Amino acid sequence: MSRIAVFADVQNIYYTSRQAFGRQFNYRALWKQLSEQGEIVHAIAYATHRGDDGQTKFQDALKHIGFTVKLKPDIQRSDGSSKGDWDVGIAVDVMTLAPEVDTVVLLSGDGDFDVLLERINIEPGVRTEVYGVESLTARSLIDATSVYHPISEDLLL
Repeated sequence: MSRIAVFADVQNIYYTSRQAFGRQFNYRALWKQLSEQGEIVHAIAYATHRGDDGQTKFQDALKHIGFTVKLKPDIQRSDGSSKGDWDVGIAVDVMTLAPEVDTVVLLSGDGDFDVLLERINIEPGVRTEVYGVESLTARSLIDATSVYHPISEDLLL
């Protein structure tokens, strides 16, 4: 049975799904789909922490599905924008856990991960898969992964 590690860039998937479809991503449907392909041995969701009830309920739902949820504080900038960037944390975890699995699954459209996936693809026996909103996923990321899955109706709430 194939061993799978899943890394979810929660902010990226939330905002791109909302922008493209006006809907939320269905993590439970993804879990079911991946479970049919192998054993999910690691599943980590990277999110920001604002402390509101809705966000806490969502994070609890991710935990109930089987994800480990890693949080960073949501930092408000003086211009009103916010920051809660997990790129380095995701990259470190992918590099650490990739040797333990057959497939690395990344949920993100962020082109900053292209170099990471190119490096992982060098490892014999480890393949990469990316799930992202096609119109908002960096071309470089699509080109860097073994398999690209555009998010479609079956993965939306």
